Amino acid sequence: MIPATFDYAAPTSVEEALSVLAEAGDDAKVLAGGQSLLPILRMRLNAPEKVVDLGRVEALRGVRDGGDHIAIGSMTPYSEVVGNALVQEHAGLLAKAVETVADPQIRHRGTVGGALVHADPAGDVGAPVLALDATMVVVGPGGERTVGAGEFFHDLFETAVADGELLTEIRIPKHTGWGSAYEKFVRVSHQWSIVAVAATVKAEGGTITEARVGLTNMGSTPLRATAVEQALVGKGTADLADACAAAAEGTNPPSDLNGDADYRRHLATVLTRRAVQHALGG
Repeated sequence: MIPATFDYAAPTSVEEALSVLAEAGDDAKVLAGGQSLLPILRMRLNAPEKVVDLGRVEALRGVRDGGDHIAIGSMTPYSEVVGNALVQEHAGLLAKAVETVADPQIRHRGTVGGALVHADPAGDVGAPVLALDATMVVVGPGGERTVGAGEFFHDLFETAVADGELLTEIRIPKHTGWGSAYEKFVRVSHQWSIVAVAATVKAEGGTITEARVGLTNMGSTPLRATAVEQALVGKGTADLADACAAAAEGTNPPSDLNGDADYRRHLATVLTRRAVQHALGG
């Protein structure tokens, strides 16, 4: 199917992009990598009057060292995140999760910021960013503000980024030396996650001292398994099962052709145990 007619703008700066969005109002859609928006336009599930393409805003690309954190531009493609030395050293969980996204072609086009703002609960970026306690930098007509990952995801396909605003940067506290793993369950390769678990742990002598666990597709937004995080402290590889048993606590997973809610709750428990074990080096 062919998209409905729309006007197109390709600003070269954040300021220009904000100006175009302000002029267009509610009738504009922002184009990042396009891997979510373009299919929606082709199926005419959305028909904006103007598409604002951020592909030429170079200031929104790249990874930099921010001292106590790393900063990832919202227009940085998945492929650059996976191969970036700073991400691998200080936020290895994100690199491992992004590596599971679709195929190399998609990873060269799709962007981290685009995925976060699209906020599909089955996407593979939200849970690791949530588990890593990231902070989002949002810019709009009122200036710049920061939003913690825990407050960023509002509901299905809804985030803290309002109309006329842009997500410009993702700041991730350095988790240097932490083990990490992303366990993703799918029926066929390159599928959206039926359930996935993002786990990163800090350990001393094989015993966990800190843990962060994020859940993919276990509700209308990415979720933190806080009960599991607390239960894991002081545990080692021999006693993970009991600590991970509460992985589905407080979740509201969907039921669809890939599995019902109870099936997903069971998967979450199994995958959490595997992810933590692998994060510990097991």
